[in-house]
Amino acid sequence: MDKSRIPIQEIKVKPIFLKDPELKRQIREKLKELKPTNSREEQSCDYSYRFEVGEERITVKQYTNGKLQFQGVGGNLYRNILDAVITLYNSRHSDTKRSVDDYIKSEPEEGLTSGKESFGKLHEEIPFPHIGTDESGKGDYFGPMVVAGVWLDESAAARLEATGVKDSKLLSDNRCQDLAAEIRMVCNGKSVEVELPPERYNELYDQFKKEGKNLNHLLAWGHARAIESLLEKSACSYAVADQFGNERFILSKLMEKGKKLQLIQTPKAERYTSVAAASILARDRFLSGIEKLSRAYGIVLPKGASDRVIQPALDIIMKRGVDELKK
Repeated sequence: MDKSRIPIQEIKVKPIFLKDPELKRQIREKLKELKPTNSREEQSCDYSYRFEVGEERITVKQYTNGKLQFQGVGGNLYRNILDAVITLYNSRHSDTKRSVDDYIKSEPEEGLTSGKESFGKLHEEIPFPHIGTDESGKGDYFGPMVVAGVWLDESAAARLEATGVKDSKLLSDNRCQDLAAEIRMVCNGKSVEVELPPERYNELYDQFKKEGKNLNHLLAWGHARAIESLLEKSACSYAVADQFGNERFILSKLMEKGKKLQLIQTPKAERYTSVAAASILARDRFLSGIEKLSRAYGIVLPKGASDRVIQPALDIIMKRGVDELKK
């Protein structure tokens, strides 16, 4: 029996996370040489290739956040594709050689890892220092939309983790406000909050809409401004943000310094301390905006966009006119 062959079976999902743009390019070219049966464009993907031989059906997707993923049912064809990918991987990482068998035998949530790329789960090993960004208020009827960013080195990240920094959605408003003060102190000027009051938000939204763009483009603009502001203060090579649209949305809004970054967009990015800290700062600034408006109108304005916002909105219209809601 040929031990090099793999029995045809369902492929266990063990993504390969690639950060090196040149390696990503080389792998794409190599996959093209293997003559995929078809290719297609998908949201949040650089490419999606389908390979079919006999009973084998394999889809290879390169996501914009760096994740290369294999899906389907494969055997020897799967081994050939892996061999091509891992050979290129090894050519860029001479100090950390991997083999097809290493990858196949690894657990789906374990995989193989190295300093720059990882085989297996999307691991929280973005090199320090790096920037994390997040937003708050995008789905709320009242208050500003805020995009915050923080620049963290390893020491600052450890200090924030020790204070209990985590995704703001898992924290009470009071806890967010307490932690925000701690984050600003630890970051020592290397944090930024881009606040868009309703009037400015509406102006920008209308502008983007006229250009055939949507809310994701507006969010990308805010994230890009936060990243650029931080790069004016301190250099770094990586930035991470939650996946809310095509990675190119943010990249297209970055200026000269930002375009040199390796941008990583990934679902549930708040697991990174930098993004969690940014989410807390954004939430704190949003809460301050809501409180300021509540004092100005003499009523407690609710968060969110449920039916609870209707009566306060009507009260404001009765007292100050419908245009007041745009401010």
